[in-house]
Amino acid sequence: MQERKGGCLCGAVRYVLKGEPRGIAICHCTHCQKQSGSVLSFNLVIEDTDYEQSGETRIYVDDGDSGQPVYRHFCGNCGSPILAKIARAPGKVVVKAGTLDNMEGLQPKAEIYTDHAVAWLAPVAGTARSPRNM
Repeated sequence: MQERKGGCLCGAVRYVLKGEPRGIAICHCTHCQKQSGSVLSFNLVIEDTDYEQSGETRIYVDDGDSGQPVYRHFCGNCGSPILAKIARAPGKVVVKAGTLDNMEGLQPKAEIYTDHAVAWLAPVAGTARSPRNM
């Protein structure tokens, strides 16, 4: 297992991932688009016990499509999105992979909410695609 490190743009929040991701997915939902300021979000799903953070994040409570809350953590200083905790997925942390120091070896296995994907973006080779969450 490879330990991975990451953090926000300004360095106030740092983290270590001590376990392998349980899932690696691209999300095209409109909430991830707005939060990232881009057309998608690249995410790693890990066990919360495998996530260790220094520095504090602020939290925005969002409504997931299930109607249950999604706790979106971000740096209060630079605004970098760090992770999400989803009420309907207890014990899991969804880390925003763009905050990793090194993304080498990470290949998405799934694309979700493809019904919101921009038309000009080709499907990622080797991913299972779903119009909603899998």
